[in-house]
Amino acid sequence: QVQLVESGGGLVQAGGSLRLSCAASGSLFSITRMGWYRQAPGKQRESVASIATGGNTVYMDSVKGRFTISRDNGKNTLYLQMNSLKPEDTAVYYCNAGMPRGPTWFDYWGQGTQVTVSS
Repeated sequence: QVQLVESGGGLVQAGGSLRLSCAASGSLFSITRMGWYRQAPGKQRESVASIATGGNTVYMDSVKGRFTISRDNGKNTLYLQMNSLKPEDTAVYYCNAGMPRGPTWFDYWGQGTQVTVSS
């Protein structure tokens, strides 16, 4: 089992910054990828950024150059630094940890943290 707890969301004006944190605990040795997803009202959940065990990162096009995903392995914590925030970044942000499980893939999710960007 893996537990993920997000923090750092809040209300910020457009152009501002926030840093999200995700504290991970449990059986982390099998996790091969971690990432951040978001879901805005009436929309599907989408992948914002991910980081693999080897350090490779992937970002959705709309956040490239503005968001940075990183991790502190010693603290078992994942971060998402969000700069130049826009109203369209408003969503619930979820931490994700994924691992292969036999022939399939298994995902763990945090409870989510609200990010609201005012114009």
